[in-house]
Amino acid sequence: MLTVLLRAVILYILIIFSIRLMGKRQIGELQPSELVVTILVSNIATLPIEDITIPMIMGVVPILTLVSLDVFAAQLSLKSGKLRRLFSGQPKIIISGGRIDQKMMRSLRYTVDDLMESLRGCSVFDINDVQLAVVETTGKLSVYQKQSSQPATKEDMKVKSDEKDPPQLIITDGEVNDAALRSVGRDRTWLKKITSAAGVSEREVFMLTADTDGEYSIIKKEGQ
Repeated sequence: MLTVLLRAVILYILIIFSIRLMGKRQIGELQPSELVVTILVSNIATLPIEDITIPMIMGVVPILTLVSLDVFAAQLSLKSGKLRRLFSGQPKIIISGGRIDQKMMRSLRYTVDDLMESLRGCSVFDINDVQLAVVETTGKLSVYQKQSSQPATKEDMKVKSDEKDPPQLIITDGEVNDAALRSVGRDRTWLKKITSAAGVSEREVFMLTADTDGEYSIIKKEGQ
């Protein structure tokens, strides 16, 4: 039992390390090659756990080999457009100028139900609002709406506003993010000042956000 536990912990750490090497994509954003590696790694990892007669090295070596191949292929793809298209394919336009390319949909085996489901995922419920739709290499649909259907912006309404970055998360459940604090041009002295003004210590803050103008918002921990 202890052997199985130790193997599971070792492979768990190894797989996390491997996924970190491959990048921070969600499952739905994986390229075909990345998805294949993910599936193979998960299958290989189960073998040494289920069968303790299989040496751990028989699981570690294939996993590291697959991840290394994926990282190497990704580096090659960065330098070669042909290899990138070979590994990942190309985006396909299925709606252009407001017209559906039925031939392209058939070649992608993309049904009308698939199209409408993907459009709803993009908060578009009327296909007549779509100017351009592209099926990305991950299978995700990207949609550009017609000008008449796009929400009005401040520029459209002639409203002037300052361009600035959104607020950063400075404190999370009592833990200070110094990198975020520096990114808004503030330091610990400033942080101490505003928390003291709010009558709390840093450890008593559930969430604190701030922007480059010094505007901040504090939410205290409940039950303190």
